[in-house]
Amino acid sequence: MGTAKETINRFERADVRSRWLLSAPALIIILFAAAGPLLVVLVYSFLVPGSYGDVKWEFSTDAWVGVFFERDIFDDTLSFADAHLTIFWRSIKLSMATTILALIFGFPTAYFIATRPERTRDIWLFLITIPFWTNVLIRTFAIQEVIRNEGVVNSLLKLAGIIDQPIPMMYTDFAVLLGMIYVFLPLMVLPLYASMEKIDFRLVEAGYDLYATRFRVLRRVIIPLVKPGIVAGSILVFIPSLGAYVTPRVMGGGSNLMIGNLIELQFGQGRNWPLGASLSIVLMVIVMIAMLIFVRYTDRSDAGHG
Repeated sequence: MGTAKETINRFERADVRSRWLLSAPALIIILFAAAGPLLVVLVYSFLVPGSYGDVKWEFSTDAWVGVFFERDIFDDTLSFADAHLTIFWRSIKLSMATTILALIFGFPTAYFIATRPERTRDIWLFLITIPFWTNVLIRTFAIQEVIRNEGVVNSLLKLAGIIDQPIPMMYTDFAVLLGMIYVFLPLMVLPLYASMEKIDFRLVEAGYDLYATRFRVLRRVIIPLVKPGIVAGSILVFIPSLGAYVTPRVMGGGSNLMIGNLIELQFGQGRNWPLGASLSIVLMVIVMIAMLIFVRYTDRSDAGHG
């Protein structure tokens, strides 16, 4: 009996070793391709900026201090870096607004597609995925043509006699928000549709049969069933919008920067690679904190319904 058990354990250990050996190439690639660059960025954040970019291999925490504070050039005192903090707040604010508005517009769109006959769903999905066929820069210039001073919106309002002078919309937070919603909206619709497609709509009919209002059916039946799609869509929109670079650069100009633009400036014109690396790590930390809060809130919500 003991010998048979030892033989089984030996075979199990051999199977585990073989699994690890088979997965070793993939783990090595992940380690060097994903964790490696992050480690380089982390190391650079504790170094001294070079004269023409790059870094000097001298340990320093000035870059981390420079993320939130700035030194006075005369008396070397520290004060809050208002410009950085403003950019952080603008990035978080616009990313959250983009996620919420994308959910507001994406939810009914996904529900509409999911409730169409099967033979026409592919056509609607095809229309949703068309923006992915073009580069994000081209899509951003397209939305710019709609809201610029001589764009479609202002031209139509002038033609209708509603305005005499064009409404300035470009190079504002509104322009950045509109551009990001346009760019990232399909990333919200597709996960929502994937969840809604699996709904047993007999449950919705049962809710109506029990005299529930449409809002109550939406809140108590549909939303709990599509919560995985809401979570996935929110993640897919929030993370790239927080680190967006192209859309804020084109739609916001030089006065409405986001974190991605600030990081690019430090690695480019600013030639302060340690500060750029520190800002990159801070961006990752903000994303991780937001994700933990969101997941924890979702778990609590599930427990409350349970």
